[in-house]
Amino acid sequence: MSAKATARQASPGLRRVLAGAAVVVLLGAMALDTKVIKIGSAGDVRNAVFSAADYGKSEFPKVQADVEARAADAATVATAIAKDRATAEKEYGVPAGVGPVISVKFTGVVGEGKSGIYKVAVDGLPDTLTVRVQTGPAINGTELRDATGKITFGQFTNQIEYQDAGSALNNEMKKEVLAKVDTSDLTGKTIAVVGVFKLVNPKSWLVTPVRLDVK
Repeated sequence: MSAKATARQASPGLRRVLAGAAVVVLLGAMALDTKVIKIGSAGDVRNAVFSAADYGKSEFPKVQADVEARAADAATVATAIAKDRATAEKEYGVPAGVGPVISVKFTGVVGEGKSGIYKVAVDGLPDTLTVRVQTGPAINGTELRDATGKITFGQFTNQIEYQDAGSALNNEMKKEVLAKVDTSDLTGKTIAVVGVFKLVNPKSWLVTPVRLDVK
């Protein structure tokens, strides 16, 4: 048999050997490039996924403390706004888009309510000012998120997470504050409130509470 014929007969086997060797080399390279990550470790990508529920639980106490520390008496704020709105916004407000978010505290008698939003008559406020407090079940707005000025869009991956953070704070407030109060029967009762509102219409405040106590 000629050397040429022998080479032809050996070629399929040789190709199989070479293919097998290539597979071994490839698997070896993949093994070297593979990082084993333990579930729950710092490298677990699931740890980087934003959890709105966890965010609300960890951040609401901080927001609550900040609002309580900066809250001014409602009558004082109303007087300041009536005298010089721009100055009052700088003194008591935190910039938040179309209007600043202002932290206030007051005690008043609850009036009529609709869809969980109650009017509250507060001594020392002018009759032209309507104060309302939202008590759920739906808590609207991003005032809690924006109240401190410490929570910014740049801290989140995208707009969805930023919005979810606001909703998470509202939900946590419902659990920690409103769940302890019978919000279905507040009319005629005296309540003490610490909360925030966005100053858009100086004659109408919609307050989101961080603390609400029935006297």
